[in-house]
Amino acid sequence: MTDPHVADHEHDAVSGRRSNGVLSRINAPIARAGMYLSVTGLLVIVAIVFYQVFGRYVLNSSPTWTENLALVLILYVTLIGAAVGVRDAGHIGMDSLLVMLPDHAREKIEIVIHVLVAAFGVAMAYNGWILGASVGTVKIPNLGLPEVIRYVPLIASGLLIVSFSIEHIIALLRREEVVPSWN
Repeated sequence: MTDPHVADHEHDAVSGRRSNGVLSRINAPIARAGMYLSVTGLLVIVAIVFYQVFGRYVLNSSPTWTENLALVLILYVTLIGAAVGVRDAGHIGMDSLLVMLPDHAREKIEIVIHVLVAAFGVAMAYNGWILGASVGTVKIPNLGLPEVIRYVPLIASGLLIVSFSIEHIIALLRREEVVPSWN
């Protein structure tokens, strides 16, 4: 037995129209590139960790730079991947109460949710900027790279989250659907 609210939500969520506005045409390739960069970064992390383990147990000489580089790449992979998840609705959502609401109330709450997510993105970008500026002259040990590179993905992810949330708000107001970037 299916829940009638779930069925309504699936079919009436946005009247089936796909968003093709300017922001969607800009954000879709950015999100797709973010996915590819995150997957590539994940593969590089695996290779770096494999090299570290190989060096430690086979060569008895573990490279000193591998751990710090892997940690920096994890920041890029997770934060850019999380931003793409906001656009493509790949994040965890608790919609069990949302689907039981009438359509007009659900649509308003969905807009409020995206406004709150955008506000979170602004906070991420702003605080990432402040933190990055505070460590601008410090170098990462064993890498020699500026510490600020650890905060670049926080800023980029925050800005992407804002842009993707605005795209969702516009699509909801126009009764359209944001098409995931992997389609």
